[in-house]
Amino acid sequence: MSASSLGAFSVSLPVADLAASTDFYEKLGFTAMGGDGESWTILVNGAAIIGLFHGMFDKPMLTFNPGWDQDASELPEYTDVREIHRALVDNGFGIEQDTTGDSDAGPASFVLVDPDGNPVLIDQHVG
Repeated sequence: MSASSLGAFSVSLPVADLAASTDFYEKLGFTAMGGDGESWTILVNGAAIIGLFHGMFDKPMLTFNPGWDQDASELPEYTDVREIHRALVDNGFGIEQDTTGDSDAGPASFVLVDPDGNPVLIDQHVG
């Protein structure tokens, strides 16, 4: 499994005030491309994607979306999150917050934690 099979990449940030954080990143040159505007917003600047999340998690995390390109468009071919999960478990990774066993296809996610305690979310929305 190669790194490219993990899908689109973004940084997910917990925020105290979604409106203030959105305003900050928009002034930095990002444009809102999704979200509900109340608990989460996704912003883009070129290939850079930032997700702002209020009340959903405690630490910033790296996020990968199998099945999506950097424009959040579905890819015609991609490695399913369950296959990524199996490969990582086979390679000795510990998995947390795992929903990959809930269904055989479609959306699912899991988290692994790097050696420094940083969460890495693998979150598939397609399928």
